[in-house]
Amino acid sequence: MNLPFLYIGFLGFALCSCAKFSSGRKLKSPPKDQPFGASGIPPQLRAKSPQPTATATVAGGNTTPATQKTLNLTPEEDIVYTDPDNPEASLPELSTLLAAPKRGAWEQSDTVAKQLAMREGKPLLIWFTDSGSSPMCNALSQELFSQSEFGAWATDKIVRLKVDSFVRVKDLDLDLGESEDKRARILNYNSDLKKRYKVLGYPTLIMLNSSGEVVGKYRGYKRGESQRLWGQLKHAESVSTESYKTWKAALEKRGYREWQDPKGRKILAKLTSYSKGTLTFIEPDGGKSQTKEENLSEADQAWIAEQKKLRSIR
Repeated sequence: MNLPFLYIGFLGFALCSCAKFSSGRKLKSPPKDQPFGASGIPPQLRAKSPQPTATATVAGGNTTPATQKTLNLTPEEDIVYTDPDNPEASLPELSTLLAAPKRGAWEQSDTVAKQLAMREGKPLLIWFTDSGSSPMCNALSQELFSQSEFGAWATDKIVRLKVDSFVRVKDLDLDLGESEDKRARILNYNSDLKKRYKVLGYPTLIMLNSSGEVVGKYRGYKRGESQRLWGQLKHAESVSTESYKTWKAALEKRGYREWQDPKGRKILAKLTSYSKGTLTFIEPDGGKSQTKEENLSEADQAWIAEQKKLRSIR
């Protein structure tokens, strides 16, 4: 059966609220039992709210009786019909998003750091510092953050973001005026972050879980206390990791799934549409991307092939 205009969503994946029929008809409203709404974006990523509670579940969520034992089929209302010209053709390629650029130990962008934390399922440690005039900030750097043991642990367990009030622009391509403009923008950016997290002094450390909630805040530092502080950070990381499991389980109930490319890089996303080998995803923060099924792992390709077989799609 030829369905040139049919985009199929898999495994109970809910639709984006903006999806419409090419004829102008709107898709059906999401069932009342979908607390995240049609977008699938959990409340804590749209505004501050309590952590959602959920019991552990197999990825995919809702089961369909009789038709299968181990796979879950998408409800009819979650099938997307759209124009074959593909209005979302300009969406970024998933492999580009997964191929994170080479970075140092500490990120410089709050936005990038949060995206990495969400995609990698890790907590985010934000270090507010003044490397130019704070002796205790420098002591913290020397006694803990510059130590190889901490570096190995942090690389494996967390994402790091450094917000330094001491800004020095080193860019040979910029003249003096442009350098000053860039410095001013960075200072304003840092000031906004300080206000957002209510930072009153240096050093201040804030640990966020993968969904952006504060799980630990530490102000000040005394020489010789590196191990005590590291123990506190380890505890916050452990708490965040447990909350991530609950958060992820709640998303899986709403149709999110962990996808992987041939290089082993992973992303938690909901498949919102499929057409002629092209898949469209949406992440929990609302970011969208596309990819071809051959750019996914063998396991994901096998899963897609089985779903297509169940639906008699070629």
